[in-house]
Amino acid sequence: MDEVTEGACYTRQELLASVMMRLAADAESIAVGNTSPVPAAAALAVFAKRKGRVTLFILGSFKYNKLFTGGIREQYDFSAKGRVDVQFFGGGQIDGRGNINLVGVDGYPKTRIRFAGSFGSGLQYYTGRRTILFREEHSRRVFVPKVDFISAPGVSPEGVYHPGGPIALVTGMCVMRFDRERPGFTLQSVHPGHTVADVVAATGFEFDRPVDVPTTPEPTAEELSLLRGFARAEVAEVYPNFSANAFMDAGS
Repeated sequence: MDEVTEGACYTRQELLASVMMRLAADAESIAVGNTSPVPAAAALAVFAKRKGRVTLFILGSFKYNKLFTGGIREQYDFSAKGRVDVQFFGGGQIDGRGNINLVGVDGYPKTRIRFAGSFGSGLQYYTGRRTILFREEHSRRVFVPKVDFISAPGVSPEGVYHPGGPIALVTGMCVMRFDRERPGFTLQSVHPGHTVADVVAATGFEFDRPVDVPTTPEPTAEELSLLRGFARAEVAEVYPNFSANAFMDAGS
């Protein structure tokens, strides 16, 4: 079983998935990309709660990716038509304007450290209606004042077609909301076991915060039931090790 917050009856991954479930609760369609087990579990739990009344596609899954029989190009086309409602993106670096870097450190082409690559982010970050940014690691090497390379921008200049963009950032420490008008992040809640001072110390960009920052609500009994039941069983198709280790047993 994965990391458990001291005194809690849930794992950190269950807490993060429950947060993302709430953010995606009203989604018409949900897209989950590569190496994204926590977002995949959250999406599956939403799918179960909505009794299948949401279009769901998980990269690497056969059962939940049947919509795209021709491969990833069809998913790009689906996104370009504005039909992806909620999607999850990460980044090797993320800055306070919502820019993400999936290429590497020190700037292209002289990258000292290489990341996995931008893939479809340059299109889908623009056209997906709502993007939830997610990094379990919360550190100054990830959350930087300015990314070394912009794989995809959080906002664009006036006149650039950019109907979508980030709405929130979920990390191992906190939840932040993104305001496209400023643009910038506002601290919404801090996870149990962490403080606002922890978040400030581990974040390289400036962000707004209210005087009193609430604690992130713990997963409800219903959320845990969905995650430990349907989501755990179904996510094993793509992420068997995650399924085996990230959840407490049902009834714990």
